[in-house]
Amino acid sequence: MSGGDEIIGDLAQGALLARTTEPDHGESGGNETHEQTCLNCGSALLGPHCHECGQAAHVHRTISAFFHDLLHGVFHFEGKIWRTLPLLAWNPGKLTREYIDGRRASYVSPIALFLFCVFLMFAVVKQFASEFDPGNIVKVNGTSVNAGLPVQTKRLAELKVKRAELLRTGQQTEAIDGQIAGQEAAIGVMEEVKDAKFNDFEAQSEVPAIDRTLKELKANPGLVLYKLQSNAYKFSWALIPLSVPFVWLLFPFSRRFHVYDHTVFVTFSLCFMSLLVVVLTLAVAVGAPLIVPAAMLIPPWHMYRQLRGTYGLTRRSALWRTTALLAIATTAMILFAMLLLAQTGG
Repeated sequence: MSGGDEIIGDLAQGALLARTTEPDHGESGGNETHEQTCLNCGSALLGPHCHECGQAAHVHRTISAFFHDLLHGVFHFEGKIWRTLPLLAWNPGKLTREYIDGRRASYVSPIALFLFCVFLMFAVVKQFASEFDPGNIVKVNGTSVNAGLPVQTKRLAELKVKRAELLRTGQQTEAIDGQIAGQEAAIGVMEEVKDAKFNDFEAQSEVPAIDRTLKELKANPGLVLYKLQSNAYKFSWALIPLSVPFVWLLFPFSRRFHVYDHTVFVTFSLCFMSLLVVVLTLAVAVGAPLIVPAAMLIPPWHMYRQLRGTYGLTRRSALWRTTALLAIATTAMILFAMLLLAQTGG
């Protein structure tokens, strides 16, 4: 299966899993059954939907309806995804506040969107993981190390041939010697970047499982990084309970805001950050400029807007809480990394 097919497959899986959190039981349409009792729970039907379990009275039983439901689930999320994403990106505070206040029919639920975004993020990162090789990221004179090293090596060989010719004809070689020295120094730096390994990795931990993982990371970094990625995929949900208590500390003992509010806030925020990782990963893959400034500036900007809109804060109040939230996010990621290391070494 090609890389593109893998992304589509993972995306479809994420969308379908997300859809299970917001199912539209027995969507109505053509070629339906006409039942007197609910096919799901057996209750007598009093209307178009079962009053006991909510399933539609009429259900599809055709192959075309089956594939319609599949495409509907993968690409539409009942159309809510296209109303949710613009607000998530530009006006996250409004989206969060409306969901908390109960105006939910137009939006994908936070947990369904979270599942979709996590599947998408890991699918894209897995596909373009090679782009994060230091040799692909670090550039010399506008060219990546991996792409430029063969060129520079060829250039060095040409300079040495010219130097040999100068010596053969009795000419001075001081100028070309300087070029050769500079070329060798540049190649040396590029080779260090390209061959960067974990040979000097000496970190330790008092937690046995984490310590075992750190030792394995030095011995076999490829295998450990694969296991970390797999665990990150499985335990990504843990970022929500890890973050919520810290967000609660921004509004201690508040009667206006409750743990549920903070949970919705955190989940929508994680959705956006996951999608931001997707965008930045694709940007790196195509060589787009200003990736680092975007990665540094967009998260605090989004946090600020979401805090103001969700909690109705003044600019000053939102600014100091944004600063605190950045520290919270860092703390949550450290705790999450420790969880992954413990799981990997367990």
